[in-house]
Amino acid sequence: MAQQATSRPVRTARLGRVVGTRPSTVSAVALLLPGGHETSARKPSFLAAAAVRSLGRGLARAGRDDGLAVHTVHYRVGGWNGPEAQLARDAEWAADEVVRRYGDVPVCFAGLDMGGRAALRAAGHTAVESVVALAPWLPEEDVAAPPEPVKQLVGRRVLLVHGTNDERTDPELSFRLAARAKKVNRDVCRFEVHSDGHRLSQHHAEVLALAANFVQGSLFGHPLARPVEDALAAPPPLGLRMPLAAGFGKSLR
Repeated sequence: MAQQATSRPVRTARLGRVVGTRPSTVSAVALLLPGGHETSARKPSFLAAAAVRSLGRGLARAGRDDGLAVHTVHYRVGGWNGPEAQLARDAEWAADEVVRRYGDVPVCFAGLDMGGRAALRAAGHTAVESVVALAPWLPEEDVAAPPEPVKQLVGRRVLLVHGTNDERTDPELSFRLAARAKKVNRDVCRFEVHSDGHRLSQHHAEVLALAANFVQGSLFGHPLARPVEDALAAPPPLGLRMPLAAGFGKSLR
């Protein structure tokens, strides 16, 4: 007798529990987008979600009094998978889920590695106010393929951060994307973390402080740190190669 075939359950994207203490009233949401792979149909890596945990804790602490809720997005699969752009689709689903749960509140996508690409690609969602892309994975430029889109970034505040010694994701590619985005949206800035690698571990505290200041400013209207104001106001390439100073965050003004 032939053995009956068994079908695998279809994975669905989901939001993790609120990072830290849930605000009594949620007035904005930061969605953490972990890294991933260029191609993969496997379940997302636990390590990828763990890599954004400290970013989530930092954002939750900084925004608690303003009513910021922080969630990690758990993807269906761990790969971008070409034109399917599955991580970006899951980010869009997550923004829809925020609206369903919390109502009409502003959203910030905060992504790392391939999650940074997802954050940038899905930024056109109507709930999204701002984007933070840390060491974003971006495709090599190919004359036979269209470039990574930037028009969806219009009307959003955008921060990119990249280590100059990153050997996993090319910092030059994030600079080129930022330069194209700046042509259609003045509210784009990019910081370079000199001598740091992909994990941005040498200047971890400064990167967290920068991200927190940017999210507080873009979602709640708090004053931005002077270097962030300068980076947003400066013409290319100055505002797109802004060095992240050691000790950033100890004195924000």
